[in-house]
Parts: sequence; C-alpha cells; structure tokens
Amino acid sequence: MANKVSNHKFVQTIKNIWKVEDLRVRIGITLLFVAIYRFGSFVVLPGIDTNALGKLQQQTSEGLMSLLDMFSGGAFSNASIFALGIMPYITASIVIQLLSIAVPYFQKLQREGESGRRKINQYTRYLTILILLLQAPSYLANLRYTAGGAISPAIDMGVFMVTSTIILAAGSMFILWLGERITDKGLGNGVSLIIMIGIIARLPEAFFQEFASRTTGAAGGGMVMLLIEVVVLLLVICAGVALLRGTRKIPVQYAKQSTGGMSVTGARQYLPLKVNAANVMPIIFAQAIMFVPIVLMGYSSEPSAFMALMQDPTSWLYNLLFAILIITFTYFYTAITINPVQMAEDMKRNNGFIPGIKPGKPTAEYIDTVMSRITLPGSLFLAFIAILPTFASLFGVQQGFASFFGGTSLLILVGVVLDTLQQIESHLMMRHYDGLLSSGRIKGRAG
Repeated sequence: MANKVSNHKFVQTIKNIWKVEDLRVRIGITLLFVAIYRFGSFVVLPGIDTNALGKLQQQTSEGLMSLLDMFSGGAFSNASIFALGIMPYITASIVIQLLSIAVPYFQKLQREGESGRRKINQYTRYLTILILLLQAPSYLANLRYTAGGAISPAIDMGVFMVTSTIILAAGSMFILWLGERITDKGLGNGVSLIIMIGIIARLPEAFFQEFASRTTGAAGGGMVMLLIEVVVLLLVICAGVALLRGTRKIPVQYAKQSTGGMSVTGARQYLPLKVNAANVMPIIFAQAIMFVPIVLMGYSSEPSAFMALMQDPTSWLYNLLFAILIITFTYFYTAITINPVQMAEDMKRNNGFIPGIKPGKPTAEYIDTVMSRITLPGSLFLAFIAILPTFASLFGVQQGFASFFGGTSLLILVGVVLDTLQQIESHLMMRHYDGLLSSGRIKGRAG
C-alpha cells in the first residue's frame, strides 16, 4: 500500500513538472545542451582515422589516463574536438581562487560585488585559454606518439599541430559556454552537470566489462560476486548521500519588542550548518590537481618512479596525496563559502542570538568553532570515500567499474543529482506543488 502511494506521488510530481512552463523549458534546454555536448564528443579532429586509434584507447583504459578519459566522456580516447574537456577551466578556477586569498588585488575584486566577480571570471577564462594552449600540443604529441598512424600522411605535421591546437582550445571553451548557458537557462550547475554526464557515459561500458569479467571466469566469483559488488555500490551511494546532506543544527532564539519596550523571548529556530558545506568541489579541485603530472610530463615521456606512482590511481602515494588535497580543499572551500562574521551580524540585526552565547564576535567565533569541528570528520569521510576505488581494485574489481565505488565518479554523481533535484523542488514549491524530494524517501536539504 505504501509503495502504491509513493508511486502515485512520484507520477503526480512528474505531471506537476510538466505543468510548470518555466521548469519544462529549463529541462528542455538542459537536455538540448547535454545532447550537443555528447554529439561533439564523437566529432573527431580533422585528418584523424578513427580506425587507427586502438593504441590511444588502450592507453586510456587504465591508470590516471582512464580517469582523464572518463571526465571527458570518452572524447579523450576518441581524439575528439572536445578531448581536453572542462578540466582546464577547473584548474584555472583553482589558481584564481588561491590568488584571491594571497594577492591583495584579487581580494579587492572579491569585495567589489558583481563587477569584481565579472573581472575574476574574465581572468579565469584568460588563464583557461593559456592552459589549453599548453595542454593541447601535449595531447597532440601523445596522439602522434601512441597513434601516429591515425594522422593522415597527406597533412603537414606543423599545420596539423597548429590547427588542431586551435580546435581543441575552441572545443573546451565551447564546453564552458554550454555549461554557463545550462547554469543560466537550464537546471543545476552547468559545469558540474557536464562532468557528471561524461562520467555517466562511461558507466554502462564499465558495468558490462565487469559483468563479462565475472561471468567468463576472468576475475572469478561469477554472478554472486557481481551481486555483492552491486549491493556494496548501493551502500556507498547511500553513504555519499548522507555525507552530502548531513547537517548540524544550532538553536537560535529570537527576541521581539513588547508594547512596554521590554524584549520578550520569541520563537526558537535552528541554524543548519552542513557537515560538508563544500559539497563535491573539493573532489573536483583535487582531481584537477592530480591531473597536473600528466601535463607536466607530456603524456608520452618515460616516467620516473615518482611519476609512475603519481599516474597510478591505485598507488599508495597517489591516494595519500589525493586524500590530503581533498581534506585541504574541503577546509579551503568551506572558508570561502561560509562567513561566520556575516552570519553573526545578520542574526544580531534580526534580534537573534544563540542561547548562552553573546551576540556579535562571540557568536561568530562559536559558529566558526562548530564549523571547524564538523568539517574535520566530514572531510575525512569525504577523503575515505574518494579512495575507495583502490580498495575495490584489491578485490579484483575492474578499474573502470571500481572507479564508481566511491571516488570522484560517485560523489560527483550524487552531489550533482541532489543539487539538480533541489532546484526542481524549489521551482515546484514556488508554485505550491509537492517537491520531487519531499514526496519521496529522500527529503529536501532546505531544512
């Protein structure tokens, strides 16, 4: 009976989504831009024979290159015009945000509001182009080294390098433009959504490879082991949802003025502080940093022992640095997202106070202390889930499928899906419809 009621609510919610014209248009625009992105992932660079890309696809089937190919939705191994994906922009964003902490000029831009934000975005795009102009020749050199036969001999190599560099840079900037249009006119964060779509595109292939490996005896265990893997994957997804939605509520008492001028105690409310206020951004930032060794060594050069470890997602050094970066970026992104001083001022302005804590600076210090305490376990749990694919690989899971056991893939999928559903729910609640999340078992995060 309960399942019937739940299914009825879900169907009714879908009908409500269709009734809201603005929401219907936004969903349509999002699907259109995603389709354009996926179509471009199969448009090959001019002069490339796709039948001769076997060595490149073999190279991107394992190691750090497989993650790079996953983030591009397979465009990297297809020698597509979108081969470099959105990661150069993510790298540029990291650099600019670090400069916003260390350089006074960028600190001033951050305080200038919308005009300063536009300038920062402009500088981020300039830096993205610079990174692309460095990364594109490196990608083409690797393509020539691993799959030189795929390049038409009728094309002059110098002309090919120049034109293909321009095309690759333009392709990545076009992806960025698509992401911004999705953010403005569609649903969700466009850049995160594009990364998620690239990851989802690899999931069916990874699952069927794991299925074939278990059923043919290559990895052993048969269907029982595959069933266990699926159950563990579902448990990790639930853990990811709990991590991204967990909150710590601080009681806030509001005082109101009586007719005699005396303040009386008003209603008590709660200030929800997220355990992981940074969401999936630390994962994306950390992964972008871990891709740097590939760019520095130019893909095809002989790696040293250190670089070999850095290119192996299952090595102890890679996972240690990856976890440290995630914890660091969790604190960093939380610090620039949550402003305890502003929260304390807003609370004081509205005659609110935390019981037992004086308004003003003591309140800001208290909120900052609470955030520090809940961010530490949140960041540690985030780092643990991020390195779970390594443990999955130790149990014989194929690397392509193991990457979905936590790690970058799963957390980005869960985070982006939750944020997108939250936006859909907000549109429905504005028009007095039941939300998509509130009608199911997963409640909305708005609190």
